[in-house]
Order: sequence, then C-alpha cells, then structure tokens
Amino acid sequence: MATWITVCDTCKRDGWETSGADTTDGEKLAALVEAAGATVPDVKIRRVSCLMGCTGACNVAVQGVGKLNYTLGRFDPTEEAAQGIVEWASLHAASETGQVPYRTWPAAVKGHFVTRHPPLPEGE
Repeated sequence: MATWITVCDTCKRDGWETSGADTTDGEKLAALVEAAGATVPDVKIRRVSCLMGCTGACNVAVQGVGKLNYTLGRFDPTEEAAQGIVEWASLHAASETGQVPYRTWPAAVKGHFVTRHPPLPEGE
C-alpha cells in the first residue's frame, strides 16, 4: 500500500514577503519533492493549500493507511530536503507499522519531525 507525501504549497518561510519571490517556499518544496519522488515505488505525492503549521514552514505530512502518520516541518526548499523526505517516505512505505528505525533516517529529515499520529481505528 502506498505512502502519501502531502506538501503544503502555501508555506512561506520568514522573510518571504520581502524576498520578491514569485512562488511560495511551499510551491518550491512541492516541485522538488515531486521531482525526487517521480519514480519511487509505493510513494505518492500531492499538494494541499495549508497544513496549518505556518510558524514552522515548510511542512509535509507522511501518511499511510493503517500506519503511524507524521507531520514534518521547518524545511528549506532544497533538493537535499526533498530527497530526504522522499527517502524517508519510502522507508515508511516499506514498514508494516509506519515506524522507521532512527538509524535509517536520512540526515535531511532529522530534527524536522513535529507530530506523530496513530492510525485511525479500523472499526467503530
């Protein structure tokens, strides 16, 4: 089953308003994540406008049905960050529970975890 990376495309890091940039930092990160994950099996990518983590922009959610789900933030919109996000999501996809051993985490995601959510119950 696929793991989804949801990238907030409205995220703006501090100083964005005065940077003169035409695109948000979230749009930049989303494009980089889409490129990094284009051919990665079991990882799907989508954009959403606002994950409500504005003070910790740039934000992504990593989710899989029946698995632990995570919110990560405080990324710079760089290729290194995008590659790390996709690599970690691939490990999440390969995990039965969504838990990924810390020793296998890419350096680019360390220090960026904000929340972990348990999977939703299967029944009522």
